[in-house]
Amino acid sequence: MAFKLNGNTLAVDVPFKTSDGTQYPANWLRLSTAKEKTDLGITEVADPKAYDSRFYNDDGSAKALDGVKSMLKAQEKETAKNLLNIYDWQVIRKTEKGTALDTNVATFRDGIRTAYTTRKTEIDNCADTAALVTLYGTKEDNTPNMTQYPEDPNSN
Repeated sequence: MAFKLNGNTLAVDVPFKTSDGTQYPANWLRLSTAKEKTDLGITEVADPKAYDSRFYNDDGSAKALDGVKSMLKAQEKETAKNLLNIYDWQVIRKTEKGTALDTNVATFRDGIRTAYTTRKTEIDNCADTAALVTLYGTKEDNTPNMTQYPEDPNSN
């Protein structure tokens, strides 16, 4: 909860003074009763709603859908690149020395590419901001709505 006095927001644990010059210590809002606050003219107001900055502006309005989609797809590209980079050394070794990639690594890298392509399509298929928010959310059982990247086979 936030507090206001004469239209000004009062921060908890910060000293303040009233229009008549009376000063109050930093802990006064925390320790005072509701009646003491009301008697002084302090009102409680709900904290401002927080919006996910990936999708919304500070005022709660939706960001431009095309821009958000572009940003999310760029993030997905970076994520896929970073996951692929883990085993680039095996690809280089295969190219330079002819040593085969570990089967589980080849499967992992193919899974990354497939998940990346699917995730981009899932983003593109969102018709509005609400659909993107849902896509990046979770189901009732707390599993993600969006296709997931495969687990690193050697991350034990």
